[in-house]
Amino acid sequence: MQYTRLGSTGLTVSRLCLGTMTYGSKQWRQWVLEEADSIPLIKKAWDLGINFFDTADMYSLGVSEEILGRAIKSLGIPRDRVVIATKLFNPMGDDPNHKGLGRKHLHHAINDSLRRLQTDYIDLYQIHRYDYDTPAEEVMDGLNSVVKQGKALYLGASSMYAWQLAKLQHAAEKNHGAKFVTMQNHYNLAYREEEREMIPYCLDTGIGMIPWSPLGRGLLTGSLKRDSKDSLRAQTDDIAQKLYSRDSDFLIADRVAEVAQQRGASRATTALAWLLSKRAVTAPIIGASKVQHLEDAVAALDLKLDTTEIAKLEELYEPHPILGHS
Repeated sequence: MQYTRLGSTGLTVSRLCLGTMTYGSKQWRQWVLEEADSIPLIKKAWDLGINFFDTADMYSLGVSEEILGRAIKSLGIPRDRVVIATKLFNPMGDDPNHKGLGRKHLHHAINDSLRRLQTDYIDLYQIHRYDYDTPAEEVMDGLNSVVKQGKALYLGASSMYAWQLAKLQHAAEKNHGAKFVTMQNHYNLAYREEEREMIPYCLDTGIGMIPWSPLGRGLLTGSLKRDSKDSLRAQTDDIAQKLYSRDSDFLIADRVAEVAQQRGASRATTALAWLLSKRAVTAPIIGASKVQHLEDAVAALDLKLDTTEIAKLEELYEPHPILGHS
C-alpha cells in the first residue's frame, strides 16, 4: 500500500479509500451487501493496507455506518490507526429538520453518526451536497463547532460548483473557523467536467481530492454496457443509467479495455491508474463487492501509464452537462 497526506493536512491516509455505500441493507438498494458479506471485504481492505474508509449517514439510512463501526470493533482495528470519513445532508427522516446543513440537523446528525460508528470522533466529517436553504455562515459556524467540540478532526465537502466551495471557505475564513480540507467529487475518465474549475481551485488552495465513482459505477469495468448489464447493480442502479448513457461514454470504456489488454491489466486497474496519475487526487473512493475488486484497485498503485497511453484514454472525451450535484 502507498500512503500520502490528506490534502495539505498532517493526516496520513492510504492512496485508496474504501467506500462503504455497498455495505448495508438490501431494503435500501437491491445490490447492497448485507453485514455477513460486508465484514470480510472490510477485513480484506484493512489487510491490504487500506486505512481510509468512507461512509455516509444516508447509506442504507444508517446501516452502512453501523456495519463499519461493528467491523472496526470486531476486527480489532485500533481506532488510532483507522481514518473514518462520513457525511451528512440528505434526508434521514420525514421531518423537515431531518435534512440539510442547518445547525439543528447538524447537531443531531453528528451525534447519530458517532453512535452508529461506535466512536467518539470522526476523522473527516463531510457535507454531502451544497445546501441552498441554509446561509453559508451558519453552515460553516456549525461545522466549526463540531470541530471545536472534538467530534470531528477535519471537514470535507462533496459535489458542488467551485464558486460554492469558495463561498463556504470564505465564510469560514471570515470567522477564523475550520475550513474544508477535501473535496469528494464526481471524477473519472467518462466524466471530467471537474477539470474546468474545481480541480484547479483544489490544487491552488491545497484541498485534497477523493473522487467518488472512479470507475463510473461499472461503466469503465464493462459491467454497464450499451445494451446489457452484467451485474445486479448495473441492472438496478438507476443513478448509473442517468450518469452514463452517451455513445462517447461507452467508446471510452472500450478504449480502457484496449489499453488494459495491451498492459495485461484489468479494466478497473487501468482506469484507476489513470486517476491516480492526476496530481490533485489524494485517494479515489473505491467500491468493492468482491475480493477481486480490491485486488484490482491495489494493483493500480503500481501501474504507471505513460503519456501516450494517457492521451489515448483521454482523447475520446466529450463535454457533459454537470452531473452528480443533486
